[in-house]
Amino acid sequence: MWLYAAAVLVGLYLLWRWHRERQTVPRLSEKYVLITGCDSGFGNLLARQLDARGLRVLAACLTETGAARLRAATSPRLQTVLLDVTSSQSIAAAAAWVRECVGDRGLWGLVNNAGTAIPTAPNEWLTKDDFVKVLDINLLGLIEVTLSVLPLVRQARGRVVNVASVMGRLASFGGGYCISKFGVEAFSDTLRREMRPFGVRVSIVEPGGFRTGMMDPATVVKGFRHIWDRLPAETQAAYGHHYLETYAKSTVLLHRLSSSRLSHVTSVIQHALLARFPRSRYAAGWDARLVFLPLSYCPAWLTDATISLFLPVPARRTPESP
Repeated sequence: MWLYAAAVLVGLYLLWRWHRERQTVPRLSEKYVLITGCDSGFGNLLARQLDARGLRVLAACLTETGAARLRAATSPRLQTVLLDVTSSQSIAAAAAWVRECVGDRGLWGLVNNAGTAIPTAPNEWLTKDDFVKVLDINLLGLIEVTLSVLPLVRQARGRVVNVASVMGRLASFGGGYCISKFGVEAFSDTLRREMRPFGVRVSIVEPGGFRTGMMDPATVVKGFRHIWDRLPAETQAAYGHHYLETYAKSTVLLHRLSSSRLSHVTSVIQHALLARFPRSRYAAGWDARLVFLPLSYCPAWLTDATISLFLPVPARRTPESP
């Protein structure tokens, strides 16, 4: 008897949740959404999808070529602006342009999507500048863009959607990428609490492995070899050339195993922007939901042991202390 009652309650809860999450905000054609990183990948696809739904998309691209291609594939409603998120001057100019576009309506949505993962390599192989290159785009640029248009979002009682990564929950390789995504998670969490009294909703999207072009295997492997060539001879001897080759092959294999269905990510971004009751976090991709997120809740020894199975062994491995 109690089992049947519990099953009915669970069913009613799931039905209520399904109905609640299907409700969307009204008057989409009046809403402006700014998206960064629209030259390719998630940003490009999202801009085209939102434009098809009638929203007024403000697409920020790094290059004029990317902007021209996007304009050619969309309606006249979509407008583009050149934006380098590492440049305060570029961000200020883009923010002024957005302010002029939206007028008194404010900015309904900001999607911080621009990002990079290169250079990436074992931490000891990298310099401070290597970390800074990634952090400037993925974290500091995201923060500055957000702060520059946040009054407009607050005016519209709108949404901020930050594209982080499941690697912001579980760091599995060296370099600035995972560090930056942990930072995006922290910034988003604090911003969500601060903006809630103003009616602004902040969501985090945590994709797994997707082929966005951000980590082209040929480019990554070339970067590995360039970083390897500048290492001191002692460091090269400690790791061994086999470590380099295995690390590079693992990166290529991970790229092949990654999903090409970018719509898995853009669909949850759309929900965060357009649902009446958006979630605070969205996981995208089966690897994120079934592997990395569960693993992030495991004890450190288990997480370390699992990830270490996929890491190469250095030539001069030091035996563990008893």
